[in-house]
Amino acid sequence: MRRYWHPIAATAEIATGPTKRVRILGEDLVLYRDLSGQLGLVEEPCAHRRVSLYYGIPEADGIRCPYHGWLYDESGQCIEQPAEPPASNFKEKVRITAYPVQEMGGLIWAYLGPQPVPLLPRYDEFVWEDAVRSISAAVIPVNWLQVMENSLDATHVEWLHGYYAGYVRAVESGEPFDRAAAARRHHTRIGFDVWEHGIVKRRIESGGTEADDDWRIGHTIVFPYTLGNPTLQIRVPVDDTHTWHIWYTATRPGVPVPPQDPVPFMEMPWLKDNGDVITNFVDGQDIMAWVTQGDIARRELEKLGQSDVGIILFRQLLEEQIDKVARGEEPMNVIRDPAKNTIIELPRERVHHGAGRTQFVRQVETTPNGTDGNRVGGRPTPSQARELLRQLRVEAASKGIEPVDYPAFEVPTSRGVTADLA
Repeated sequence: MRRYWHPIAATAEIATGPTKRVRILGEDLVLYRDLSGQLGLVEEPCAHRRVSLYYGIPEADGIRCPYHGWLYDESGQCIEQPAEPPASNFKEKVRITAYPVQEMGGLIWAYLGPQPVPLLPRYDEFVWEDAVRSISAAVIPVNWLQVMENSLDATHVEWLHGYYAGYVRAVESGEPFDRAAAARRHHTRIGFDVWEHGIVKRRIESGGTEADDDWRIGHTIVFPYTLGNPTLQIRVPVDDTHTWHIWYTATRPGVPVPPQDPVPFMEMPWLKDNGDVITNFVDGQDIMAWVTQGDIARRELEKLGQSDVGIILFRQLLEEQIDKVARGEEPMNVIRDPAKNTIIELPRERVHHGAGRTQFVRQVETTPNGTDGNRVGGRPTPSQARELLRQLRVEAASKGIEPVDYPAFEVPTSRGVTADLA
């Protein structure tokens, strides 16, 4: 996982405070922006007396420890020790752990791996022009892999987000549960194909054919930790038992979009006051499934069947990449060629589950009960992005301009698996 760039914060989070604690891959770090605008990511304790740099003071060229004033630049090098003799070279011998960071698409990204540093992949939604963006996130108390494996579990859609979702609606509304209506969807075939950026996920549901977008185009699992469907869902490994889950949405209304400075961000609520998971929305239903497996799923107790071929393929792909790194090779989907990184378009169905254009299935990330207020901690939130998108769609419609849809394209694949479930 250290061979890949990881999002560690929303730009909006560092815009309202000088520092932010970051825990990723089991390391405790501090993100800061100095007075020149330079971002830095350093280990949390000062090298002197181990005081937390979360309380550090941003300066023109780094962050200063509040205890004795030691100053560190973005490389982690100590460049000033006010209490030491002016002629001392002690500071030149002191360096703390630091990692490179970059901003893209309203997120701040970090690379915690070996040199040389690969390129930060410019996946489509992060770099599209004239897109309305929105970011939500939550820390989920589980290992990142069981969150990711949910995206390779195709048939949970018809049960968790169909049958169970109908049951939850019935319970909350007090209306009778229409089991027949809730069970109307059924997968007849699922498929998973490996391509250069991960796995393309395909499905045919009752009444569908291979000519449908769901099968012909599909959508992608971006290796190792992202689902594009159409909202990008990013599963950042905090440590063995915690995942920072990001829902990232970008929608192009077809007309110029004013700058979102910063991109709206909010923490996704997913727990009720009594500690139960909120399950009246799609993401809450997924979270319920993740957390009830335990903080690290007991995979040795699972009973996998034919419908689980995607999960099996993903686990095989992970093991293959681990073996490659152990041999001194580079794992898949590490980007180094600038010519291939101008914009990396990802395949997505334009018609999803037969329900219409994917662009508008989830235009801007929704929250439980559709409410998130206007600002959280001084930051703009997704409700403002939804209102901006609504206004721009009205403007586009008045000019006869169609929204920009996803490009319809198929990708070459190297191998795959299918399962007939009819």
